Amino acid sequence: MAFEGHDFWLYVAAGFIAQLVDGTVGMAFGVILSSLMLGLGVPPAIVSATVHGAECLTTGASALSHYSFGNVRTSLFRSLLLPGIFGAVLGAYVLVHVPGEALRPYIAVYLIFMGLVIITKALGSFPTQEVSSRVGCLGFCGALVDTIGGGGWGPVVGSTLIARGNDVREAIGSVNAVEFFVTLAASVTFILTIGISEWRLIGSIALGGLFAAPFGAWACKRVPARQLMIVVGLIIIILNVRTLLRVFTV
Repeated sequence: MAFEGHDFWLYVAAGFIAQLVDGTVGMAFGVILSSLMLGLGVPPAIVSATVHGAECLTTGASALSHYSFGNVRTSLFRSLLLPGIFGAVLGAYVLVHVPGEALRPYIAVYLIFMGLVIITKALGSFPTQEVSSRVGCLGFCGALVDTIGGGGWGPVVGSTLIARGNDVREAIGSVNAVEFFVTLAASVTFILTIGISEWRLIGSIALGGLFAAPFGAWACKRVPARQLMIVVGLIIIILNVRTLLRVFTV
């Protein structure tokens, strides 16, 4: 992929917007950037490797920001950590050898359903509770989907936790904190298998994301929970309806 000089600020802006959204609602960094890069004709394996390379920096900043704002719940973080790392390593290995495009429509349908569940809970009464059952399995599947699809850790893990009754800010903060380790594991696996050559592209995306990380964590802390849940649900539905339309109109 050729990286022209005028592309630098485009990808800085894309990284800033993607991280601002991701830090605020706990998802869409990979989805936004993957959509942009796939539209430019970049192969899926290179897209995922580049996005996860940039996320190593942006998610680290986001994790520290969420922790400093008190958005991370230690028990949830620990439950997601190791399964997420294992899922990321396996997903990166699979993507190098098997195309991940076939999974997109099934993931999109699941996420649309989860978006509807979240909006329904936001419009009704939703008691806050700590949900710990099968969190490890969720983390593994979320990381696997994220790595194969070039994005999806936040939508799969964050939306499921919120839909099951977890506190919205703690779910978003904890999922963002674990995401650093998931992206690091995926990036190391990509480096060992196909390598990563687009360092200028990764750097420009990461630069924009680093500036946005504190703003996203601050917004997550300040935005009212019900409104935040509605925004999360709408983003999930819109992005995944778009994915389905692209799949079935090609």
